[in-house]
Amino acid sequence: MTTFTSLSKLPHFNPREVPVTGVDAHLPAVPAERLTPQALRHRFAVPPVWQPELRQEPRFADRAPAAASVLVPLVDRPGGLTVLLTERTANLSTHSGQVAFPGGKVDPEDRSVVDAALREAQEEVDLPRTHVDVIGQLPVYVTGTQFIVTPVVAVVRPGFVLHPNPHEVAHAFEVPLAFLMNPAHHRRHRLEWEGQLREWFSMPYVERVRVEPGTGESPPMPDSEVERFIWGATAGMLRNFYRFLSA
Repeated sequence: MTTFTSLSKLPHFNPREVPVTGVDAHLPAVPAERLTPQALRHRFAVPPVWQPELRQEPRFADRAPAAASVLVPLVDRPGGLTVLLTERTANLSTHSGQVAFPGGKVDPEDRSVVDAALREAQEEVDLPRTHVDVIGQLPVYVTGTQFIVTPVVAVVRPGFVLHPNPHEVAHAFEVPLAFLMNPAHHRRHRLEWEGQLREWFSMPYVERVRVEPGTGESPPMPDSEVERFIWGATAGMLRNFYRFLSA
């Protein structure tokens, strides 16, 4: 997401070091037949009766709310859909180093939240709009920094070559949708921060990274294992996606 200013003091802690209070392995994974482009298009066209599990994080930013949107890009790979995610650079003023969807603040020039999400994805990783088919939206998610985020879900046709913006994106990578839609990989965390209890999900994904020219990926070394620590708002929106698909 785009860098923002005028934020109050934000909590600084290593989320990997916060104890895990539970893992939701007792919940069923979304069946494979629901994780196809055709099934997802039908589900958004004829949505079930459901409720998002997470809507708003505890506030820790002294600023007015601002509209934002993110793209949830589902890449149609031969082995199944994957979710395209980014790791933010360490120099950003907010959420530096975190795993995120491409996205950011809705600008006055944007025609809609969908337009904003597509614009940000192109600016951050050079994902061409011609490869993106928007199929629906998930409920608004309000972050602790007071961004009112609309997740825009899209199926992405493969064949693109990413060029991450080095000022915003350290890495771009993909995680199998089936992995993220299996609650056995959803871990719960709890932390008290300045007298307020904060709870969130994490979905760590260990990837065997191989260097392939032109993919937009820049791992620390060839053929290495990297833990992609998905947590916070990104994990919260994925959890809502799980609830939507499992309803």
